[in-house]
Amino acid sequence: MTPPEAEPGPRPQRVVVTSPRVGRRRPTTIASEIDAQSTVGEVYMRSLMRIQLRLALTVVGLLAATVGVLPLVFRLSSGVRRMHLLGVPLPWLVLGVGVYPVILALAVFYVRRAERIEADFTDMVGRERGPS
Repeated sequence: MTPPEAEPGPRPQRVVVTSPRVGRRRPTTIASEIDAQSTVGEVYMRSLMRIQLRLALTVVGLLAATVGVLPLVFRLSSGVRRMHLLGVPLPWLVLGVGVYPVILALAVFYVRRAERIEADFTDMVGRERGPS
C-alpha cells in the first residue's frame, strides 16, 4: 500500500520557543561582581587599590620633600647649624618641635582623602549596573 498523498496547501509557520529570561538579564550590582570575583570585579578592585597606592605615595613623597630634606639642609648649611633660639640649637627645635605640625597636616590630609575615596567607591558599589 502506498500512503495517500497529502494535499498541497500552505505550509505551517515555524515557531521558535525561548525562555522568558533570554534577553532580559537582571541588572547586577558591582558588589555582586566583586563577590563573585569576576573579571569586572577584579577591574574595580584593582582600580581602588591603584587610587589608594597613588594617595599613599603622594603623602610619602610630600613627607620626604618636607621633613626628609631637613637633615640634609642642616648638614650642608653651617650657618643654620650654629643658630640658637632660646638657648637651643635651631636644628633640634625644628626637628623636635617643628616637624610635628607638618606630620599632623599630612596625616589629616591622608585620612580625609582616604575616607573620600572609600565613600566614592562604596557609593559606586551600591549602584546597580544596567543590563549587559
